[in-house]
Amino acid sequence: MRLLAFVFVTFLHIPHAFAQHNQLTPQQITDGWISLFDGETLFGWAQQGDIDWHVKDGEIRASEGEVGLLLTNSEFADYNLHVEFRAEPKTNSGLFLRTSPEPEEVTRDCYEINIAPLSNPFPTGSAVGRHRTADDVVKPLDVWDGQWHTYDVVMRGGFVRIYLDGVAVAEFTDANPKLRGQIGLQHNTGKIAFRNIRLLPHSTQSIFNGKDLTGWNTDRAEVSEFKVTSEGELQVLNGRGQIESDASYGDFLLQLECFVNGDALNSGVFFRCIPRDFMMGYECQIQNGMKDGDPTQPVDCGTGGIFRRQNARRIVAKDREWFAMTLVADGPHMAAWVNGHQVSDWTDTRKPHENPRKGLRLEPGTLAIQGHDPTTDLRFRKLRIAELPASAEPRP
Repeated sequence: MRLLAFVFVTFLHIPHAFAQHNQLTPQQITDGWISLFDGETLFGWAQQGDIDWHVKDGEIRASEGEVGLLLTNSEFADYNLHVEFRAEPKTNSGLFLRTSPEPEEVTRDCYEINIAPLSNPFPTGSAVGRHRTADDVVKPLDVWDGQWHTYDVVMRGGFVRIYLDGVAVAEFTDANPKLRGQIGLQHNTGKIAFRNIRLLPHSTQSIFNGKDLTGWNTDRAEVSEFKVTSEGELQVLNGRGQIESDASYGDFLLQLECFVNGDALNSGVFFRCIPRDFMMGYECQIQNGMKDGDPTQPVDCGTGGIFRRQNARRIVAKDREWFAMTLVADGPHMAAWVNGHQVSDWTDTRKPHENPRKGLRLEPGTLAIQGHDPTTDLRFRKLRIAELPASAEPRP
């Protein structure tokens, strides 16, 4: 236990000491971390209730209004979460993990990691309704001094471990766990601020072995060429064509790394495809071109954008450099991160249809990687996916 805790805290906190706030280090990007707060906007979040949530000085702040949450639009299942917070002495706030949009019963609808004074039945470091942190742990923090404090939380199935300022303060296993949901920041009473909110997905499984195309088919390769390089990478040359997964996925989190060997080449990752059809799915675009050198003006949707639905809000990746991509599809909602920076956040409000090109598809479908045209020259590696557990409630 002590060895595991030491390794976990060291891994999280040494890089942070040298990082700019709300920015991931190159090592964190390589390891698969994504940032849930860009330091400037509330992109990727939705407000619940009348609360003065706002961004100032690289912090998410709230001080007035109703009791309620600021929620990620994306749902997650297993992960490590790192959050830094600062509170007034009488503040009552917290983190809501795997939460329903409007949780009613705290031991059923979410996991609430509290931020509260010692007088509270569940003071800071506690999981409300599940575990109360010992007084001798909380007492030194009960007189808030304006300093920032950290939460690091491990969520693995029903297992939960909570670190407060780098010290393990709680650990329990829920016999009837809630396995997926949104992440929420709570305003209850008093002033609260958050920053450096980042997440490392867990429980992903490799879907490319780096040796051959087991698990994939090239029935619709057309003029594209798909091969495994001597470095164990999936290379895509020429096009138009696709390589398609044998397996189908509905709600999932996908992570991969990509290298574009050319200037503003075009490709994409299709998902929830009609099996064995040709590029009939949603498409997460790969295209690093920009207008007049402005990264906020993608040439053609932009890497991480949902093609024909929502352009990437910023070109983050560079051609001829490996970049990381994370894609989440949960119900009608989908979002993508490039090098840990969220670039898209879109919900499909169209009427249901078997073909995602024509309407909402919630049914599982295959993945496909696109060979776009004769200039196509890309490589992929570290393709890993985690299927999200079934949701306990429908998304609005």
